[in-house]
Amino acid sequence: MTATRKTALVIAPGRGTYGKGELGSIARLHGARFADRIANFDAQRRDRGQATVSELDGADRFSVGVHMRGDVAAPLIYTATALDWLSIDRDRYDVVAVAGNSMGWYSALALGGAVSVEDGFRISNAMGLNSQTHGPGGQILLQVVDEDWRPVPGLRATLFDLVASIAARPGHALALSIDLAGMLVLAGNEEGLAALLAEAPPTPGRDPLRLAGHGPFHTPLMFGSSDKARAELPASLFGTPAIPLVDGRGHIWRRFASDPAAMWDYTFGHQILAPYDFALSVQVAVKEFAPDVVILPGPGDTLGGAIAQSLIGIEWQGIAGKADFMARQAADPILLSMGRAEQRALVIA
Repeated sequence: MTATRKTALVIAPGRGTYGKGELGSIARLHGARFADRIANFDAQRRDRGQATVSELDGADRFSVGVHMRGDVAAPLIYTATALDWLSIDRDRYDVVAVAGNSMGWYSALALGGAVSVEDGFRISNAMGLNSQTHGPGGQILLQVVDEDWRPVPGLRATLFDLVASIAARPGHALALSIDLAGMLVLAGNEEGLAALLAEAPPTPGRDPLRLAGHGPFHTPLMFGSSDKARAELPASLFGTPAIPLVDGRGHIWRRFASDPAAMWDYTFGHQILAPYDFALSVQVAVKEFAPDVVILPGPGDTLGGAIAQSLIGIEWQGIAGKADFMARQAADPILLSMGRAEQRALVIA
């Protein structure tokens, strides 16, 4: 390793990251260099009678009703993430670990070499469809940090007490879906969500937000998605990772010490049906592998705040609030978001 080569943790983004601003970005950023990869992804979609990635990315306008749907969002996000991953300059960065957020776990499997890039697309594309197979319900996003990204005292505990109370009522389902450090994603059925919106205490920054087009991900209401995944996506797709992977429990899947069958079981079992602790995955990864930088592939950069808030949660390298993080970013960036042109230039070959 050269003296100038930095170690990096790469974190794959999940749903909600390919938006209006990202329309056309796959062709613009990757069309010339990765035409063969895109053609493979397009062929996989075409074989299933689906609109291709190229057609969806090349649409005249962004449609919330189309582009935010699971079976469209997942392959677009995976494609952007995987091709950004292949663009990272390995002479400048030694990737020491990979993590992901929610759907980004499927991308992380391919980035870490546990599945091939092509099979990663197959998994993400299938799960985009499967994610629509669930009981009625959805997700609500709530902020639990103040304007300096520090935890509001007692708010998290108050919300979890309320969730437990609502979930205990007949006909109500409500649970933690994703822990994003500064934000909590709670999921449940319509009765549970309605009760949460009616009874949630005041939260800073924003009102509780119902996430459009999202099911009750990472809860037992997703049993149909889990069953379909196990039936359609065999364990033979999985191998041992080439780079350590940190999952939504903070568990590390290490090279030479990971059972592919167990990884398959986690991916289509626990990962679908139980909470995804994104904050913990980031915190475990930086403490275990001590990367010089964190690289966030596209699409977009909306996960950047959650990554920063995860680092603030453990005061990583003395970063104890938003002001500290912004000062560090200005002086010696610790987070490189490939969705931002100036930071992308620091990452790509």
